[in-house]
Amino acid sequence: VLREEDIAALSKSSGLDEAQVKESFDLFIAEHPNGKMKPKDFREMMAKAVPRKDASKMEKHVFRIYDANNDGVIDFTEFMLIFFIMSEGAPEDVLTKIFRVFDVNSDGTISMKEMNKLVKDMYGLLKTEDPNIADKNLISKTAFAEMDKDGNGKITEAEFIGACLGQKDISKMLALKIVDFFVEDD
Repeated sequence: VLREEDIAALSKSSGLDEAQVKESFDLFIAEHPNGKMKPKDFREMMAKAVPRKDASKMEKHVFRIYDANNDGVIDFTEFMLIFFIMSEGAPEDVLTKIFRVFDVNSDGTISMKEMNKLVKDMYGLLKTEDPNIADKNLISKTAFAEMDKDGNGKITEAEFIGACLGQKDISKMLALKIVDFFVEDD
């Protein structure tokens, strides 16, 4: 059930009017009668939105962005919030969400192991765009070095955002590749 205060809040945060929020909710409920999108449903939605086979490796990472409370499902509010942030949000807000993609175990930092996993899963997409791209280990090491400003072996959210906004080449490329999942090419 979508309460009036939810509709008002979503309308304010999404830029949609209240009728559009209700319509979006009705469509979401038609697809997910219990109000929750399971990973399997999300996988099917991602396959339609990003049909390239390499994209399937990214599905579980992208799911983490939406599942803000880590309960294993995406509810309508989580879905709408991310949809809005990824399309209309300030760069810092977008990068805060993208950080969740890199933070595989959701402990608030990115380890070298997590960076390696993500780059490995993204590599097919990166290679499609640039057939001469560097080896995945080199990309991981370079991105990690760019982001781990204090050199303590862990990347915080602030370090991640700083590296991406600071135009660090590899950091920016990886973040933009994630954004591609949410922004359609015109």
